Amino acid sequence: MRRSRRHRGSPRARLAVLTVTAALLATGGALEASTAQGAPAPSTRRAAGADDGARVVGRHWLDERTVDLTVRSPAVGADVPVRVLLPVSYAEAPERERPVLYLLHGAHDDYTSWTRETDVEEFLAGQDVITVMPSAGPTGIPTDWWNFGRRTPDYETFQVDEVRGLLRDEFHAGPRRAVAGVSTGGYGALALAARRPGAFAAAASYSGILDTSAPGMTSVVDAIVAREGRLPATLWGSPLLQRADWTAHNPYRLAVRLKGTRLYVSQGSGTPNDDFGNLDGAVLEGTLWWQAQGFVRHLTDLGVPARAHLYRGGTHAWSAWRGEFEASWPTLAAGLGLGTD
Repeated sequence: MRRSRRHRGSPRARLAVLTVTAALLATGGALEASTAQGAPAPSTRRAAGADDGARVVGRHWLDERTVDLTVRSPAVGADVPVRVLLPVSYAEAPERERPVLYLLHGAHDDYTSWTRETDVEEFLAGQDVITVMPSAGPTGIPTDWWNFGRRTPDYETFQVDEVRGLLRDEFHAGPRRAVAGVSTGGYGALALAARRPGAFAAAASYSGILDTSAPGMTSVVDAIVAREGRLPATLWGSPLLQRADWTAHNPYRLAVRLKGTRLYVSQGSGTPNDDFGNLDGAVLEGTLWWQAQGFVRHLTDLGVPARAHLYRGGTHAWSAWRGEFEASWPTLAAGLGLGTD
């Protein structure tokens, strides 16, 4: 599967490949259950509740640094899970204000993926930052759903506003934030940063959907939604009839609003690839290759600085994203005020 041959194929053939491979966006592999151990003493603070009515209705400590919160979210209209990872320093100074790092999961995965698939607990142990891994629902797209005009569920408001208030109340989290995500979470990282200028000081995308209007990307997004048993139009409506809604959620169209945000963009080409055990992941990575290149060029044309790692090979999998997160850390840390890039 040479890249040049795929690129020269007919538009209809390329679209068919995109549609089929979009169904393979399962980013985390088999889910594993966590077991609780050694939880800290219960907090004596008042029950956490954001200014907008969101509140914590459940806490499950997995260890002395990791807690799963159940958040009753008015924006989503449901109880939503959130994993919080505290630094080692938190035990000695819980009242100190700290910045917050958001880590967003991909499609058909959940809020446990980052601690299940990476060593972020160890990597971030010595960093004075609160790390939060909020659910974005099974599609992993943290957005406000059009849903025929009902604008629900609204995972954007949940993650950006409700979670912020809860972390402030529960852990004395400060206002400085950075966001990073894989796959649809990579989309979310840059979409949220662009739709909410100033909300995040840094944003990183690893194999994200960065231009929903690029050839074939509408079909990719539709396939992700359809795989979860939802009508594709419920996300942002029809790409024609609700074109303004699609545009308003497209990182490419909002890219100028990323000026002032520290950016890291990572994307593999999928080929050449010697990972014969994950050819599906290589093909899927290749479907996102061209729109990522276009997005980075667009940033350059707009004069928006970004660190980009567009590399040959790679697969749409954690085997690539683990290293990309570590490579992006200087950018994220600088945004969080923990260092300079």
